[in-house]
Amino acid sequence: MDKKTMTAIGLFLWAALSSANAQTAPKAPSNAPAAIEIAAGKIVIRYDGRPIFEGAVAAGEGTLQHRLNVYRSGERIEQVLLLTSTSRRQRMKLAGTIFGGGESFACEIDRPNRGPLLVRHVSGPSRSLRNRAVYDRSGDWALSIDFGPRAVLQPKVAKSGGRAFTLESEGNEIVVRFRPRYYQKHRGLAFFEPWDYRVWPKPVAGWISWFAFFADVTEKNIIETADVFSEKMGPFGYEYLQIDDGYQSGRGAPDLWLTANAKFPRGLKFLADYIKSKGLKPGLWTAASFSDGDEPQKHPEWFVRDAGGKPVRGNWIDYVVDASNSMALQTLIKPLYKGLRDQGWEYFKVDGLRHLRYEGYNAHREYFEKAKIDLTTAYRRYAQTIRDEIGRDVFMLGCWGIRPELIGLIDGCRIGDDGFAYAGLSQYNSFNNVVWRNDPDHIELNDDRYRSTLVTTLTGSVLLLTDKPDLYRTGDIEPARRTAPVLFTLPGQIYDVDPSRSDALGRVDSEVSGSGPRPFDAGYTPACHFYLLEIDRPFEAWAVLGRTSGNEDEISFSDLGLDPQAEYYVFEFWTKTLLGSFSGTFNPGTINSRYRSQAFCIRQRLPRPQLIATSRHVTCGGVDLLDMRWENGRLSGRSLVVGGDPYVIYLTQPASYAFADVECRGAVVQKKEKDGPLVRITLLAAKSAEIEWTAKYVETGGK
Repeated sequence: MDKKTMTAIGLFLWAALSSANAQTAPKAPSNAPAAIEIAAGKIVIRYDGRPIFEGAVAAGEGTLQHRLNVYRSGERIEQVLLLTSTSRRQRMKLAGTIFGGGESFACEIDRPNRGPLLVRHVSGPSRSLRNRAVYDRSGDWALSIDFGPRAVLQPKVAKSGGRAFTLESEGNEIVVRFRPRYYQKHRGLAFFEPWDYRVWPKPVAGWISWFAFFADVTEKNIIETADVFSEKMGPFGYEYLQIDDGYQSGRGAPDLWLTANAKFPRGLKFLADYIKSKGLKPGLWTAASFSDGDEPQKHPEWFVRDAGGKPVRGNWIDYVVDASNSMALQTLIKPLYKGLRDQGWEYFKVDGLRHLRYEGYNAHREYFEKAKIDLTTAYRRYAQTIRDEIGRDVFMLGCWGIRPELIGLIDGCRIGDDGFAYAGLSQYNSFNNVVWRNDPDHIELNDDRYRSTLVTTLTGSVLLLTDKPDLYRTGDIEPARRTAPVLFTLPGQIYDVDPSRSDALGRVDSEVSGSGPRPFDAGYTPACHFYLLEIDRPFEAWAVLGRTSGNEDEISFSDLGLDPQAEYYVFEFWTKTLLGSFSGTFNPGTINSRYRSQAFCIRQRLPRPQLIATSRHVTCGGVDLLDMRWENGRLSGRSLVVGGDPYVIYLTQPASYAFADVECRGAVVQKKEKDGPLVRITLLAAKSAEIEWTAKYVETGGK
């Protein structure tokens, strides 16, 4: 897309909807209970000196009773307010407003005890009926209602800065639960201090050289890929082109990285400039490993040493830079990353970080203990030095495996082993865009291409392709085009749907081998095959459900957090099929073997013509639809389209209306087709731009 269009997408998708970066970072909150006041049926909860809930409770014919307890387990604090009534004949009612900061959102905090496993993410404010909590990222606190009573949380307009949510709960008893420092203490992420950093707010989509060329990559390969990728994929939201292992002269002193090998005769700055000339952002792989022996011999004090003073060596990491030594950082790390930034690189993949920690630091704990150095502090100092040199305005990916010690320093984390895997997207779903951006690893556009790109985009993860350039001239790129850019999303759950890996995070401090995924790294076997993305815009809210396997005969709307009393249209995006309109449940049918997945767009049925989906993106309008309105028999919208890419809008034609015509500003109307209850309109713009379209209807009086 051109710069104007990308700017519009940026403003609409993440600045307007998730403007976390625009918020002023608050001071560190206290790890302490809230102050709770209950008088004359009014409840006020204050935390760190400001109200986070104001409301009222009605006990029916009885008298309100309450009990407040604070439970401590180490540094974990859980505050529990039990509300009951002396009368059992009427249900209690609690209603009020929860006030959070600019990064607060409604979500689930406790794992349900029934229903299918479902990974939820949200673009915009969530209105899901599954929500029973509000999490405030900037303060790292959660306020929730325990299971049992009915609870409904809905976003509302805040009078001043921050966000607000209405809460209504009704039941025989109501339990309100407050958890300060939720991710830091309750989830065990000691370095999670969100008041000091922001999650990367923009889409991260592009290409990486590794599985395309491995270490044999050449300058010619990169130039050919930049040419094709910028033309075929750039207009659809792919921005980055990252060179992986294979360009460097060696692994050691800065010059070995800054001076490319003979396969790159014109050097790294030439390539960075060339990639930028194609409208892409250049990225580069580096590693924490140090294989050249010259520096360890000349300056052994810069490296971790054994009892005899000799630099130690470990698998994959080789010599181990001692980040507690300022001269080591000044000489070996700072010049490297300053030099690369000066060359123009804008995306940094830092590999070998697990090996630096495990084989390098953990395996030689006695070295740090003898020197009275905290090894985790030294380890963070290594990453902090890189971050200081490259700045906060470029993306830094920590690789590979879960790196809880580097929270706040890295923008993204390669959560699993080499090669794309679905499992981690349900094993660390609660981390994504709260702790960092999850990277499930790069995607090959093979027979699994529809499924892998679908799940990545529905979870708001890093989406990097890795194929040889000739493939981007074929039809195999279709699913990749329909899944970029990736919306900035927030998790709908702040627990992990599959906790089998994150529950073992405590082992990070005792691992001494980085081979293979450790028990806490994202695994290979998915526990979940449903991925739900809720989309909320000022003009409409809808959902997209991804299904990757399973033999379900029915999918319940209530399991998806939708109103079980409402009627919904269900449209399958890959096959472009309207399944129909349903109440309560719908039958998903069998998964087409070509796509290996299904993408259901679910919109509540209205008593008038409405838009069902668009063809631009699998979110059915989440990326491209800017506005929509119905007035005087006219359904109008504004859309961002890609030049030369047919843009299809799917509209309904209820029995009481007849489609008459369509007009469009900024694109040519190519086709107008009626197919039962659907009207398909195909628009084509010569250039990527914002267009305006209007579909005209006449009332027929039919039923």
